[in-house]
Amino acid sequence: MAKKEFTYRGKTVDELKQMDIQQFMKLVPSRERRKLKRGYTDAEKILLKKIDAAISGTWKKPIKTHCRDMIILPKLIGLKIHIHNGKEFIMIDVVPDMVGHRLGEFANTTIYVKHNAPGIGATRSSAFQSVK
Repeated sequence: MAKKEFTYRGKTVDELKQMDIQQFMKLVPSRERRKLKRGYTDAEKILLKKIDAAISGTWKKPIKTHCRDMIILPKLIGLKIHIHNGKEFIMIDVVPDMVGHRLGEFANTTIYVKHNAPGIGATRSSAFQSVK
């Protein structure tokens, strides 16, 4: 069975990369369309310059950003971007399925804490457990 080719709203990855931002805006949902229509912030413009430099091959350092609300555009497909989660930078590989989402969706800011046993002095019952 052949692997199914990725499409976003009926467009292949190559067709998406050929589109300009106005054509891409017509494909995304209304919330993302409104954000793109309003234009980029200064930090997003700096990020886009780094991305263009990385695509052309002149940017050698990892692309790091705090712009968690940046919409993933088709030209970002295939790049490795480090997104800040509030504590550290999380590296993500941008794949075609991420197009139209925001960068922050892929770098979680909270982690699920699993507790396995009470610590010493945690409760009255833990006072009778051995310290070893």
